[in-house]
This record gives sequence, structure tokens and C-alpha cells, in this order.
Amino acid sequence: MLWETLLLAVRTIRRNTLRSFLTVLGIVIGVAAVIAMVTVGNGATAKITSELSSMGNNLLFARPGQMGPGAPSSSARSFTLADADAIRADVGGILAVAPVSQKSVAVVAGSESRTVGLVGTNADYLTTQAWSVSSGRNFTESEARAGRSVCLIGETVRQELFGTADPVGQTIRVKNIACPVVGLLVERGESTVGSDRDDTVIMPLRAFQRRIAGTTTVDTILISARDGVDTGKVQAAVEDLLRERRDILAGDDDDFSVRDMRQLVQTMTATTTILTGLLGAVAAVSLVVGGIGIMNIMLVSVTERTREIGIRLAIGALEHQVLTQFLVEAVVLSLFGGLIGILTGLSLAYGTARLLSVPFIVDPTIVALAFAFSALVGVAFGFFPARRAARLDPIEALRHE
Repeated sequence: MLWETLLLAVRTIRRNTLRSFLTVLGIVIGVAAVIAMVTVGNGATAKITSELSSMGNNLLFARPGQMGPGAPSSSARSFTLADADAIRADVGGILAVAPVSQKSVAVVAGSESRTVGLVGTNADYLTTQAWSVSSGRNFTESEARAGRSVCLIGETVRQELFGTADPVGQTIRVKNIACPVVGLLVERGESTVGSDRDDTVIMPLRAFQRRIAGTTTVDTILISARDGVDTGKVQAAVEDLLRERRDILAGDDDDFSVRDMRQLVQTMTATTTILTGLLGAVAAVSLVVGGIGIMNIMLVSVTERTREIGIRLAIGALEHQVLTQFLVEAVVLSLFGGLIGILTGLSLAYGTARLLSVPFIVDPTIVALAFAFSALVGVAFGFFPARRAARLDPIEALRHE
């Protein structure tokens, strides 16, 4: 009986193919929007988490001023190289400490020039960033302490200044300083915010301060804890040391901030997850709109087929059989829209993921929920028209023109 009802529903839908498609368009859009939004959101979350984790799960960074509420960085006393040395000497459980200062400068090699992000730091910088060189070497601690003008360059800088040639052993001019290239960094690609991490040049901090910046200040101190060490304890120890060095009295607010990369990963992941959920919820409203469209067209169908319903009831069809017939039609329409919506949503998500360079991560749970919800919409919005058809008076229905 159910199989015959299903075949009858399919035949009825096929008789009005265009109208049936327009009816389920709301379901298609709703399901596609939910799947596309959630899939792209999951990919963005995975990319952000991966990029932040690639910098090291045991990484902390200290900056002058407060990030968020508190004293602005412009009014806070800057760090110095001595602060980084004190952290390395006095805080236990630390693998590497890298003081960092940055500036945009022009670099020249032969007839080629480019404006890049110049990083002044020490030999521990690559350790804190979980970065390495693909050819050549890192500059040594002695070169860093002596302020030698040697540098490491990123893949983008190599391509722009040297083409496919090996830059190691070549000399570039950073501002007005000759700087031998001792190493080429492993390619890392774009960051989460779209900046090119390979468009960079790294040189010893002392050389950067003396010959580029003309100051002795440090913008950021990167701190990498050893494996197995509680970064929370390291963070507390660094904060206590910096408060002591900056003469901050008990009860006074810090004029600096120390952040744990794990906290940042958790915050960013939670934020993107919430945004993904909100976008998915907004997209799900289209499913309700699609359900209203199904109810509307089913009411029209009941009106058009009043005589047919009357004949069925007159020759012995029961009310629940007529109810089932129209309810199955509504559910079939919804499921048909759900299938098209799934295919459309996955296609849109794949294209968007490729465009935004994020992973294409399909969540089977969301796909199943979207499909199940489309069926539920068919039942919910198809029940009233189906009940109306089942309760028609056979005599009045036969008189209908």
C-alpha cells in the first residue's frame, strides 16, 4: 500500500515538474545554505587552528601594553634585550626565548627591489616559530650577539629577487646595508589574515637595532616552553619577573601582556564555531520558508483535485488513505529538495573552500541533519493540506467543478 502511494505521489509530481521544482526551491536553498555555511566554517576553523598550532602549542608571547582593556601599548614602556635575557636566565622550563622587532623596508638585489617585512631577532626565533631553513643555515648566536649583518630570506623574497637561483651566499642590500644571505626559509604560504609569511627577511636583532631602527627597544618577546612543561606556570613566572623588572607595585595593573598560544587557539576556535553556528541557523530559516511554499502548493493541489478526492472517498477509500497520499506527496517533494540541496551545498562549499584556500571538511552529521530536517518540514507543512483533503465530504467533493 505504501509503495503504491509513493508511486502515485511521484507520478503526480512529474505531471507538474516545473511547479514542483519551484515549490521545493526554498528547501533546496535552505539545505544548500546550511551545508555550505557549516562546511566552509569548519574549514576556516581548521585552518586557523592549524596555523596557530604550527607556531607551537608551547608558545607564549609578551608585549608592552595590554591587548584589549587596559593601558594602550603606546603609553607602556617598551621591552629591551635585557628583559629577554632575564627571562631566559631566571624562568625555568624554557626551551627558547626570541626578542623580536619588525619594520617594513626596501631590499635590493642587483636590479630587483622589493619592500618586505624585516624581522630583527636572535637564533632562537626559528625554534619558537617551529620554522626551519630549506638551504643554508640559521645565523649563529655569536653572529646575533655581535650584530653581524647576515640574513635569512623567505621563498617569496627569493622568487622576486633571485628567480629560481639559489640565494645562499648572495648579498642583498637591506635599506643601505649589505647583508649576505646565509639561509633560505622553508615556504609557509599565507597566514590566516591573508599576509604572505614568506615575504620576509630575518636578521640579528642587534644589527636591526643599530643600523635599521636606531633604537634599543623590542616589540615582542616570544617564549617557547619545553615539552611537558605547564605553560600556565611559565606564563605566571614570566609575568612575575616582568612586574619586578618594570617596578610595578602590588595591586597595580600590568603595563604589559603575556599570552599563551593555546589560549589564543581556543579563543579563535570558539569564536569561529559560534559564527559558523549562527550562519547555519540563519540559513536554516530558508527551510521554514520552503516549508511554507510546500504547504501553499499542497493546498492548491487539494483544491484542484477535489473531484478526484471525492471519487476516491465515494468508492471506498478511507480518510487515513487520502491523508497518507497527500502527506507522502509533501514528504517526497521535501526529500527531493533535500537531495538537490545537499549536492548544491557541497558543490558551493567545495568551490568556496578552494577560493578561500581553506580545507574542504564535510561534516556527515550536518548533512544528515539537513536532510532529516527537510523531511520533517515536509511532514509538518504537508499535514494540514493532507488532513483537509481527507476530511472532504464525498458528496460536496463530487459536486465541485
